[in-house]
Amino acid sequence: MTALHLRAVVLPDGVQQDLWIVDGRISLEPVAGAETVFDGGYALPGLVDAHCHVGIGPDGPVDLDEAAAQAETDRDAGTLLIRDCGAPIDTRPLQQRSDLPRIIRAGKHLARPKRYIPKLSDDLDDETDLPAAVAEQAAYGDGWIKLVGDWIDRSVGDLAPLWSDEVLAEAISTAHRLGAKVTAHVFGEDALPGLINAGIDCIEHGTGLTDRTVELMAARGTALVPTLINVENFPSFAAAATKYPDYAAHMTELYERADATVAKAVEAGVPVYAGTDAGGGIPHGALADEVRALHRVGMSAEQALSAASWGAREWLGWSGIEHGAPADLVCYDADPRKDLAVLGDPKRIVLNGTVFGV
Repeated sequence: MTALHLRAVVLPDGVQQDLWIVDGRISLEPVAGAETVFDGGYALPGLVDAHCHVGIGPDGPVDLDEAAAQAETDRDAGTLLIRDCGAPIDTRPLQQRSDLPRIIRAGKHLARPKRYIPKLSDDLDDETDLPAAVAEQAAYGDGWIKLVGDWIDRSVGDLAPLWSDEVLAEAISTAHRLGAKVTAHVFGEDALPGLINAGIDCIEHGTGLTDRTVELMAARGTALVPTLINVENFPSFAAAATKYPDYAAHMTELYERADATVAKAVEAGVPVYAGTDAGGGIPHGALADEVRALHRVGMSAEQALSAASWGAREWLGWSGIEHGAPADLVCYDADPRKDLAVLGDPKRIVLNGTVFGV
C-alpha cells in the first residue's frame, strides 16, 4: 500500500502537523516517498454519529445492501464511527468492509408488546424477562444495549414507562456485570428517574428532562444524546395522534421546550454527544445539521465539534489523531471552529487509510 502524507491544522490542538499514513495507521514520523493527498487546511478525527440506525428505513427493516448504502452516505459526509442504537437486522457483515464506517452495534431494541415501532424490537411479554434479554443482547452486540424506556401507552393515552424500577436495576446491573453499557429511548419525564437511578449509561432524546433529572445525570456522569434534528418531528407526531389528545399535547410541550431542556443539561455539565437518529424518518449523512443544532442550544462551536469528533471518540473508546492510531480523519479547507457550515463540505475523507472524496 502506498504511504500517504497530509499537512493540516489538526484539531482539537489547533497546531499544524505533518501526518503520514502507513498500513492504515497514522505516523508522526516521516515516510519517504509518501504521496501528499491534502495540504493546507484543517483535519478532525473521524466524525461520530452516536445515535444512528444502519439497517432501518422508512418502512422498517431493510436488506443488507440498503444498509450498506446508508453507511456509505454517512461515510461520504465524514461520519467514520457509528454507535448503532438498535437495528433489527444483523449488520455484522458490514463491519468486515474496510470502506464503511466503523459500527458499534447495540443489537435489537428491547421493548414490551405494542410499546414501540412494529418490526424493530424484541418484545418481552413479561418485564421480568428483561435481565435475561439484556444478557442475550450483551453477547450479540458490541458493548451497548438499547432499551425502549418510554412510549405511548394506549390504555392511558400518553407516554408511560415500560419497565419497573426494580427490573431496570437488575437489568442494568446484569449488563454492567457482562461488560456492556446501556442506553434508552426516552421522550417523557416519568421513565427518567428509574433509569438514571438504576445506573444507566446514556439517555437518548431526553426531552422530558427536568431540573432534578438533569442534576441526577450530571452527578452520575450519565451521557445524553439529544438527537435534536429528530425532535423537529415532534409536531408531526402530535398531529398524527388525533385519537390521543393527551399524548399530542405532551409531545407538543416537549418540542416547545426541547432547546431549553438540552441547554440546561449542557450548562449543568452533562456529557452531551451528537447523534442524528438516522434511519426511518431521518436521512443518513445529516450529522453536520445535528452539530449546528447543538451549537444553537448553547454549546460553543468547539464543544459541538468535540461532541461529534474527538470527545465522542474518547467516550466510545476510540482514538483521535495520534501516532499509531487508525487513520480515520476528515479534512476541510476552512476552519470549522469559525463556521460550522464547513462540516458539510469535507475535502478529504480518510478511512482505514484509504482516501475518499474529491
